[in-house]
Amino acid sequence: MSRGADVWSYAGKRVVIAGCHSGMGEATARELVRLGAEVHGVDIKRSPVGLASFREVDLRDTARIDAALEAIGGSFDASFYCAGLPQTFSNVDVMKVNFVHMRHWTERVAARMPNGGACAMIASTAGHAWRENRAMIEELLATPDAVGGVAWCEKNEERFDAYVFSKMCIQFFAMKMAAPLIKRGIRINTVNPAPTQTPMMDVFESAAPAALIDTFVEPIGRRAQPEEMAYPLIFLNSDAARFINGHNLNVDGGWAGSLDAGVLDPGALIEKALAAMA
Repeated sequence: MSRGADVWSYAGKRVVIAGCHSGMGEATARELVRLGAEVHGVDIKRSPVGLASFREVDLRDTARIDAALEAIGGSFDASFYCAGLPQTFSNVDVMKVNFVHMRHWTERVAARMPNGGACAMIASTAGHAWRENRAMIEELLATPDAVGGVAWCEKNEERFDAYVFSKMCIQFFAMKMAAPLIKRGIRINTVNPAPTQTPMMDVFESAAPAALIDTFVEPIGRRAQPEEMAYPLIFLNSDAARFINGHNLNVDGGWAGSLDAGVLDPGALIEKALAAMA
């Protein structure tokens, strides 16, 4: 790339996005179109964004993922995986969409990428404790493919909270794949959002009280908006970030940094929230 090139532009770039019906994925797709990208999307429901193409895909089904990518055809400059299921689905379905089939998607898309390609996925601050669970994550990553991954999840589902574990796996996967992919000229990174006000938030609040969810909005004191996640995600796959690889970018208003520095005490925040609810 020449120094005179516009490293912020997506003009002339062909990208594919999984999970573009609503929330962060919709915001990402909408901004990519505005930036001039040729955007091809898949989701279980039609995206409201005017895309170059859209295909209805249940991401619990690898055959449909493969068929959609084959139908889109050609090569891709960037991949955005924004799909995810909340904890109200079964453990195995959550693991399929959030991680196992994300891995499958990423492998298939990366195989169609030229030198200079990039993959970005949405993880979560919920996966912050991956270090304490690394051994179990590596067990899953040792499975050879999606079929093996799903079988592992079915066998071990009582060992983990699927939503939290899937986000840990996404973070570790990005770090583990950084070295082999960059040898082919392809980068891989994630964003770790704080609680974000998307349509899925209603589902989260049906499983956990809003006050408990909001213990994760400190120290900034508010939930994020979808576009506040879309912009960093798009940056990571842009040429402006071409030396960033294997990085989990916390987009959380300072939560993870404050936690690691000992400024925040999550236990105390949860106790305070529970007391207020009593």
